[in-house]
Amino acid sequence: MENIVPLFGMLIGVIIPVSLFYWQYKEGKEKNKTIIEISKNIDDSSKLEELLSIFDERKKEPIDYRRNGVITIFVGIGLYLLGYYAIGSILKGVGALVGFIGVGTMIAGYLYPNTGKELTDAVEKYEKE
Repeated sequence: MENIVPLFGMLIGVIIPVSLFYWQYKEGKEKNKTIIEISKNIDDSSKLEELLSIFDERKKEPIDYRRNGVITIFVGIGLYLLGYYAIGSILKGVGALVGFIGVGTMIAGYLYPNTGKELTDAVEKYEKE
């Protein structure tokens, strides 16, 4: 009877990811069925392209590491303060770790430009040298 809690804890670590993968699979499958049914009734190819662009979930813009870094820094600060005032030194360490990950992410955003204008500016600067 005393081994149930650790066993349940280990099973939760497997059950949650498997259930999330299954949920995303079902959601994508239903969306694809919907697109197929709608496309059967559309005769104009331009309307079909518009429909596909609506359902397209891919991002058009690259990832902005500077923005994500700032968000991660403030999450780290929040965790650190929660550990400082309420929970203890473990959460202070986790908060500091998350904050430093955010600093690294933000630095990466400045070292590796990702927007078209930043890339063009970097290439022009390199060509001038």
